[in-house]
Amino acid sequence: MKGSTHRRCYCRDPYTGKPLGKKCPKLTSRKHGSYSIRQELPPRADGTRRSFSRAGYDSLKAAQGDLDHVRSLLGLADADDAEGLTQIAELLEKVAEEKAPLPDIEATRRRLSHGLDLTNGLTVGEWLDIWLAGKKGRQSAISRDESNIRVHLKPRIGHLRLDRLRVTHLSEMFEAIAEANVEIAECNAARRKAFEDLAQIPWKGREYRARRKVMKAAIAEMEPYRRIVGPATRQRVRSTLRAALNAAIAQQLITFNPAVHVELEAGKRPKALVWTDERILHWERTGEKPSPVMVWTPEHTGLFLDHIAEDRLYALFHLIAFRGLRRGEACGQKWTDTHLDAGLITVAKQLVVDGWEVYEDDPKTDAGARTIALDSDTVQALKRHRAQQDRDREEWASAWVETGRVFTRENGEMLHPANVTRRFVELYEEIGLPPVRLHDLRHGAATLAHAAGADLKDIQEMLGHSSITITADTYTSLLPEADLAIAEAAARLVPRAQRVLDGADPSGEILGSGAPSAHAPLTQTAPDERSEAE
Repeated sequence: MKGSTHRRCYCRDPYTGKPLGKKCPKLTSRKHGSYSIRQELPPRADGTRRSFSRAGYDSLKAAQGDLDHVRSLLGLADADDAEGLTQIAELLEKVAEEKAPLPDIEATRRRLSHGLDLTNGLTVGEWLDIWLAGKKGRQSAISRDESNIRVHLKPRIGHLRLDRLRVTHLSEMFEAIAEANVEIAECNAARRKAFEDLAQIPWKGREYRARRKVMKAAIAEMEPYRRIVGPATRQRVRSTLRAALNAAIAQQLITFNPAVHVELEAGKRPKALVWTDERILHWERTGEKPSPVMVWTPEHTGLFLDHIAEDRLYALFHLIAFRGLRRGEACGQKWTDTHLDAGLITVAKQLVVDGWEVYEDDPKTDAGARTIALDSDTVQALKRHRAQQDRDREEWASAWVETGRVFTRENGEMLHPANVTRRFVELYEEIGLPPVRLHDLRHGAATLAHAAGADLKDIQEMLGHSSITITADTYTSLLPEADLAIAEAAARLVPRAQRVLDGADPSGEILGSGAPSAHAPLTQTAPDERSEAE
């Protein structure tokens, strides 16, 4: 397509007042007038012509440089790419109309290849969609990123231009999330109070029924229960954005990642606590758990397992309680990876929940693929479970679904992990045990192993942690009995006077003061001659 540069001035004929244009005698001087460019563009859809024009260049070199830039932009689309040529033509028309700088060639090439609108700046939301569509990895991680983008990032910063995103924008976003938490907490409290008031209204009586109807209508108008966006979740939201912006830097769309520099409260891992009598009493009075992660005592675990001994999922809960498998690992365990004669199982697969869909995946980390030794009780529980499964297979006959998994439904179909959790809660609530999560049985297994003398490295390998720090900081709790034994043993190491051990009589005399301390051989010196004579 044709394009050219030319020089002109704005001098007028002193007699007629008309522009002289190219007839101006001063144009013989290179310093007089200015240069302009004009480039033919692809025609519009209706066939009408259009062009890019720009004036005011001080030199021919500058004008020629911009003309070459315009031609390079037009060359980004192939001659037979009518849609691409139209997009570039519309972009150049808009640039000429707004007298804006010519767009970067490489940035335009990338946006054209991604199918983005060239006439508008790439927004954060558009880039997040592009990044997510091309993301590779575990489906669970992709689903988490999708949720963070859909729930938090796009509604709050999706409209901002990607190249204009700043740290202040992100600080304001997280402050808004914190403010929304207050509102969510208030709405949840109001809804909870409404249900409590509804429960106090008797069922019988016309007046009471009318009050209950009004109360139910009011509850229906309230916001549903929502989860607070805690520090750990905010950290994950930032992690998603940081990864997306790093990818944008790699694509040379931006040069700065503001997500790296925004300050957030650290998402601390909750410390597991054991359900002592005092903590149970506090929970019964207030309904509050001392920690999000609670661990049953060995007595609690024993009561639970005794209660569910005849449940068809007994072996699954037994395995988690003693060997610390994750829920998905237990549900995904296969008989081909279970060696009962050798007392070993190999964790090779897990079931992952995405929304409500379930799919099979590799263990969570490389360390998660591990072989675990089984105690004799666990081996016997699994053997009884296998015998029951064989009977189920015979009973269902041709309707049996062969999945090869250790734990299945009655007809052999794989378990849905969420249903396993629901069954777990039902079982422990039947006997009034303090609440724990199914995942907390894993914490309990680590605590039992620790109390039995296993070191942290052994527990790390049993649980399949990639870092021993996680094992030490999060998963091992000290049982009260073990804690007391350690305290007593530590106290006995320090030499003390006999009066502290035996007490004093009412007269103030030290009882047993003539007797040597239990640690006397370590502290007394040999008697001198004078003392022996006395």
